[in-house]
Amino acid sequence: MKSPTLIEKMREVLRLKHYSYRTEQSYVYWIRRFLHFHNLRHPREMREKEIQEFLSHLAAKENVAASTQNQALAALLFLYQQVLNIELKFIQDITPAQKPKKLPTVFTQGEVRAILGNLRGRYWLIASLLYGSGLRLMECLRLRVKDIDFHYNQIIVRDGKGEKDRVTMLPEKLKSPLIAHLAEVKKLHEHFLEKGYGTVELPYALARKYPNADKEWGWQYVFPADNLSTDPRSGAVRRHHLFESSVQKAVREAIRKAGIHKPGGCHTFRHSFATHLLEAGYDIRTVQELLGHKDVSTTMIYTHVLNRGGKGVKSPLDH
Repeated sequence: MKSPTLIEKMREVLRLKHYSYRTEQSYVYWIRRFLHFHNLRHPREMREKEIQEFLSHLAAKENVAASTQNQALAALLFLYQQVLNIELKFIQDITPAQKPKKLPTVFTQGEVRAILGNLRGRYWLIASLLYGSGLRLMECLRLRVKDIDFHYNQIIVRDGKGEKDRVTMLPEKLKSPLIAHLAEVKKLHEHFLEKGYGTVELPYALARKYPNADKEWGWQYVFPADNLSTDPRSGAVRRHHLFESSVQKAVREAIRKAGIHKPGGCHTFRHSFATHLLEAGYDIRTVQELLGHKDVSTTMIYTHVLNRGGKGVKSPLDH
């Protein structure tokens, strides 16, 4: 029997540890880049010098962002520690690249209304949830029907960034349009079930534990894609959620039509959610929990809006 290649072994370990498909693709990409950078030498032959050379090349020659360099480092850490079972202290001691501190762009409430006014249907609903509930785009697109609690007006964000669940609010204004949207989604789901499809990907081992759960209404995506697609891991034909790119494109076009020239996109709604709550007098810890930030220092960046015009100092020209 043929031994698995290094990349095949890495994919196997990533799946055993329940990493997302997006992370799998990203890690495999960086390991391939690392191998080609060093003329396809086996990682067991390489140590601190080669890893540092690769990371330095990314920063100095390719001018990649700090987040990109850190992603490459994370892939290398996984390869050595989880796949090759090599504990390398020097890798752990490498200081990750620091992201430059940038103040987030924030829409005013008037700008939010103008942008939403240029969106229709599910794109309007998604953007309204990004702003009204403080969701990240992928958190919104990955919502399942059972994650929406209409009785308590809340949304359960499961396995968000950092693999932690949290609860955020469901705006009262969105209940009726969301109920109407789900009624249409359910009709389409039943139509696909009749044709022998209508299943969704389930998290981790649930598919084995509950073999029919992938057909149940509660597990369906709130924002499913229009067409069926083939699962790249299992080969199963099923309905996935909407792609990020389609929402991002619709939001960019809505921003343009609204005549807003500041840099912004889907994530700006989340920045605006946090800033507007702080402006309304809600305490920083409450906003931190709603956003799902591990450290309150991450949330503190939104207080910049409360200190308008040079940390709240009044210009002498205005005296």
